[in-house]
Amino acid sequence: MIRPDNLVRHELIGLRVRIISSSNKTLAGLGGKVIDETRNMLIIEKADGKEVSVQKETGVFSFEVGQAWVRVDGRVLVGRPEDRIKKKLKTW
Repeated sequence: MIRPDNLVRHELIGLRVRIISSSNKTLAGLGGKVIDETRNMLIIEKADGKEVSVQKETGVFSFEVGQAWVRVDGRVLVGRPEDRIKKKLKTW
């Protein structure tokens, strides 16, 4: 079960997300649903149905987990989803 304390060790596809900040200033504030994930990118579907690709490393994201929004630095998310489970993380 996905909880705020173990979010980075789970699948992100299907979660609602907001981009808090990004090196691409036009993406800041964008929100939607994660529909795909690669090693370095999150593909987000906006409310109007358009897809946007966002680099993980250069962004700060907020994911909806239950009733809470969890803020995550994108550098923690870099890596294939199946490898992220194995990572040893002190804090994020």
